[in-house]
Amino acid sequence: MRTNDAQMLVLSALVDGPLHGYAVNTAIERMTGERLGRGSLSSALSRLHGKGLIEYLDGEGRRRPMRLTLAGREVLEGEVEALAHVAGRMFETVIPDKIAYQDRLATTDLAHSYKRAVLDALDIQPGHVVLDLGCGPGTDLGALARAASPAGMVLGIDSDPQMTRQAMTRTADLPHVDVLTADVHALPLSPCSADRVRTDRTLQHVADVPGVLAEVRRVLRPGGRFVTAEPDWDSLAVDHPDLEIARAYTRHITDRIVRNAVLGRQLPRLAEQAGFTLTSVVPVTSVFREVRAADQVLGLQRNTERAVAAGYLTRQQAERWLDHLERGCFFAAVTLYVVTAEAPAHK
Repeated sequence: MRTNDAQMLVLSALVDGPLHGYAVNTAIERMTGERLGRGSLSSALSRLHGKGLIEYLDGEGRRRPMRLTLAGREVLEGEVEALAHVAGRMFETVIPDKIAYQDRLATTDLAHSYKRAVLDALDIQPGHVVLDLGCGPGTDLGALARAASPAGMVLGIDSDPQMTRQAMTRTADLPHVDVLTADVHALPLSPCSADRVRTDRTLQHVADVPGVLAEVRRVLRPGGRFVTAEPDWDSLAVDHPDLEIARAYTRHITDRIVRNAVLGRQLPRLAEQAGFTLTSVVPVTSVFREVRAADQVLGLQRNTERAVAAGYLTRQQAERWLDHLERGCFFAAVTLYVVTAEAPAHK
């Protein structure tokens, strides 16, 4: 590792407050998966102190805490600002509104293909009771309601009150659709009360996937069907001449950005462990050939900035990465899995 890289890692580790040397290296290990060697750490600390970028507080020996100086904080912020300046010409710099993001994603070719596969797999019949767990702003409640017909019932559930308010507004003219603000880990529903349950990119974010699957199993009627669509972010492949940079970017996504980043591949096993009978697994791969379209889904610059702060990429690597994505022949792909499972016919 180059000396400057080690120094930036130390500055990043100290951004939230004072730490002593051992704790600095522990923070670096959390960010990157590796600790600095004793020589690299000592050299980085010595150089940063000599430049006036860190200062020591009262204490003795190796337990003596250190913190960023104002100059050190400015240097660290300058790294991110420089990266944003390079990328700002092409990439989205502001985190989009949650509802706007969901609406935007729903219009993409990726969403059209996998949402159609999910609806087909659900095989909703008139009169069915259908649950949409993690319904968001109600993007798909109308399609589910049309399949269930007025003889059926569609219930959207989301933990975000902003999402459920929007979903209620959008389905106000559909009397057989209801929306609840609730936790998918503890559904406010009776056992065996639903014919179909759907999740769409929801389980990748939950705290306890087996717990949610157990809840789905509880509320499904015997023979009921559960269809879930989840990405495997470890499959994210972005073309770049330096393969290690591309791999570091994807590794940061899987390590730091998405809670259950490889759930797509795990779902068949987890569904069977929850007592479901697995009936099909359908991969849906999205290919992006235009960088702006990919950026709207993947947040390329924002996540690159985070990767720099976490030590997965140096600023120089990040600049080369974003410059190529902007100017080169762009290619990226990621795979999502549509998993269909059924509750046993007799409980």
